[in-house]
Amino acid sequence: MADTISFADKPTLVGELVVLRPLTEADVPAVMAGLTDAEARRLTGTHRRFTTDEVTTALHDWAHRDDRIDLAVLDRATGQHAGEIVLNELDHDNLSCNFRIALTSQHTNRGLGTEATRLILGHAFDVVGVHRVELDVYSFNPRARRVYEKVGFVYEGTKRHTLRWNGEWIDTYAMAMLADDWTAHRILSAR
Repeated sequence: MADTISFADKPTLVGELVVLRPLTEADVPAVMAGLTDAEARRLTGTHRRFTTDEVTTALHDWAHRDDRIDLAVLDRATGQHAGEIVLNELDHDNLSCNFRIALTSQHTNRGLGTEATRLILGHAFDVVGVHRVELDVYSFNPRARRVYEKVGFVYEGTKRHTLRWNGEWIDTYAMAMLADDWTAHRILSAR
């Protein structure tokens, strides 16, 4: 493991169900569709509306940064853009980062998110050498929490009333995975 970690390399990762590849300007229409998908907006707590120019600029910027990886999730069966998966907030000193994924509602409940999560975690732990990956999931998204637990994330606590959605306060569950958790998950999955 190197002393310095970086997300400068933007990999293409291939699984049985999905292909993860760097987001490009060609993905802007699909990203915009995801940002207007009502269920995806709710599950990610996205209040803000983004313009096409803002998304185009962001994708261009992110492609050149060494503190994040933004990948398109492609459904291998159809070739369709199913969503995005991201490692961001890289903390070089503490070998940690944040994780998030957003799939459009028509691409859920088929194992795409689970496989995409495993692929990017394998890259983070086995290739880059991070020690900790953390995430937040809203309490109204138990399906996502089950996926995260299935791939080895550990519940660390509840942050109360972090999101106001349709006039209701929603809690956030903090979860994380350490390198040792990832190793244990891989061993159990291989059996």
